[in-house]
Amino acid sequence: MTGGGAGNGSLRKLPQTMMSQAAPLVLAAVAGVLLSRCLQPEGRGIYATVTTTAGTALVVGHLSVGRSQMALWPALERHRPLAGNAAILGLLLGAAAAAAAFVLVTVLHVVAAPHLLAVALLAVPFGVAAVNLRGIALLQSRVGLANRATVLPAVALYVPILLLAVTGTATVTAVVALWAVSTILPFVLFFRPLGLPAAGEVVLARRQVALSGRYHLGTVAVQLLLTVDVLLLNALTTPAEVGLYTVATSFLSLSRVPTDALAQIVLSRQAVPDETAAREITARVVRLTLLLVSAVVCVLACAAPLVVPLLYGHAFAGSVAPLLALAPGMVPWSLQRPVEQYLVRLGRPMTMNAVAAGALALNLALNAVLIPLWGALGAALASTASYSAMAVVETAWFARAAGLGVADLLPRTRDVRWAYSALRPGRRRADRLSAAGV
Repeated sequence: MTGGGAGNGSLRKLPQTMMSQAAPLVLAAVAGVLLSRCLQPEGRGIYATVTTTAGTALVVGHLSVGRSQMALWPALERHRPLAGNAAILGLLLGAAAAAAAFVLVTVLHVVAAPHLLAVALLAVPFGVAAVNLRGIALLQSRVGLANRATVLPAVALYVPILLLAVTGTATVTAVVALWAVSTILPFVLFFRPLGLPAAGEVVLARRQVALSGRYHLGTVAVQLLLTVDVLLLNALTTPAEVGLYTVATSFLSLSRVPTDALAQIVLSRQAVPDETAAREITARVVRLTLLLVSAVVCVLACAAPLVVPLLYGHAFAGSVAPLLALAPGMVPWSLQRPVEQYLVRLGRPMTMNAVAAGALALNLALNAVLIPLWGALGAALASTASYSAMAVVETAWFARAAGLGVADLLPRTRDVRWAYSALRPGRRRADRLSAAGV
């Protein structure tokens, strides 16, 4: 099989990467439990609205530069200027997005605490640059660096939150400030290891912006698809309803641990010039992702009715119903990242934009109807429907482009055996001996 050895080599990074993905989520879960008990649904809702708005500004400012990095990476002479441009474009575009977001929110009066939003938005330029630099690190196969830049900021955010919650001194202001610091920290961690500061290239930057801009409508649409329900709940219901919903989404976010880790470690394999190798690794990742996420979501959904009220308190018992409604949508949605990493190769940005915009339009229409009727439960149902629709369309597109059938994308027993073989310690030792010529 083409690229099989490389695929096994990448997969052996999965446990380490899963740990780096799991550590922030576990910290977030523990801190979230204590924080929710301190802030109660209303305070949790205000925090979620502020950070969701800042996070949306971060995605808008990102301008999908990572897509252009992946598309231009095969030319070796571009590696150094791409790293320089990653930082420069991130800081400039992030600052513009943060300023625009603050003006828009101030004019529309959609956030109850604009001073807290200002604190969060100060971190956006550095957060945008860090996203770009993470892409460079992964294209260099520096998974360990990317993992450290995931874990250490999480520690900087959630350990202080835990201390504040335990001592009963947690406030929304303090938590937002910690969020801002943790958003800036990855930029600092990437700076020296990636050889920054590095000179960028204006001509290359223009080409990146032109190329990335063609994909960016879809990226923004995906971000809104993931976050607009929080903003609509805040506008149409109460901060307490937002708090209930964000606990449901936070609990289900644990299902992303294996799938995000898998998508992260195969990115460099999907960017290789060999079309056959890229197609085969993507198909295998789709099958493994379906297997992993189905198992994790099932466990989380079964545990939720008991675990959520027990951990978060009786005030959050209303989070269980939206959690169960959202759980089915998490399975197809898990395919979005690895599939899109392949679809970028096809050079069809307008089609990708149209798929994402269509899913967002469906989500907005359903939310407009269902949130006034059922609040957080309605938002969860709208998300499940729109997530599933987008995932089905993109996966079908990948299958058609790759010449694959439905059966080629369903988990197989041999995929489990392959993963076990690649991960087991004996195989790792044998590969090291082979590489050494023993």
